[in-house]
Amino acid sequence: MIVRDGIYYAAGLTLAGALIAWLGGVWLASPLWLLALFCLYFFRDPDREIPAGPVAVSPADGKVVAVVGEGSDAQRLSVFLNIFDVHVNRTPIAGAITGVTYRPGRFHVASRAEASDQNEQNVVTVRGDDTTVVFKQIAGLIARRVVCTKKPGDTVAAGERIGLIKFGSRVDVLLGAEWEIAVRPGMRVSAGSSVIARRRSRETHGT
Repeated sequence: MIVRDGIYYAAGLTLAGALIAWLGGVWLASPLWLLALFCLYFFRDPDREIPAGPVAVSPADGKVVAVVGEGSDAQRLSVFLNIFDVHVNRTPIAGAITGVTYRPGRFHVASRAEASDQNEQNVVTVRGDDTTVVFKQIAGLIARRVVCTKKPGDTVAAGERIGLIKFGSRVDVLLGAEWEIAVRPGMRVSAGSSVIARRRSRETHGT
């Protein structure tokens, strides 16, 4: 499967290449055709097998670049996406979307820590089964458009597609103390299929 945007970009580049080939030759057009093929590759959207059980799945493909505490209860997990990763984003848990907030900002390199707070981003909040998970679609140096296809009030299944970020970027996930992080920096994860955290028993975290 390919995201519709990728088909549009590839079609435009292919037509432009055809025009240039007609006017000046195939060799002049070949860079545009190569870009068209790259767009189809970049905007790929493979199906994923979603794990069952009380788990949170990765909202993005990429490399885990940080797992840090955020205050007394929250934990932040950050995933960096390069231009070769799948850029379709998925919700970590099932539940109701209670907030989608766009925040304008800078375009730092997405792998840098300051990107979490300073870069342009969409902040998505999902409430489900006595827990709230917040995740951020964060633009990077190249990625200057974040797309969220959901709105407050929508109900989502775990691992459901919620949007995408165009080109290199970052996704942060904020989890409460009821979650035990299951990944560490340096690991690679896949959206929808990689478990990033497991729900602690209610006795363990005091609820």
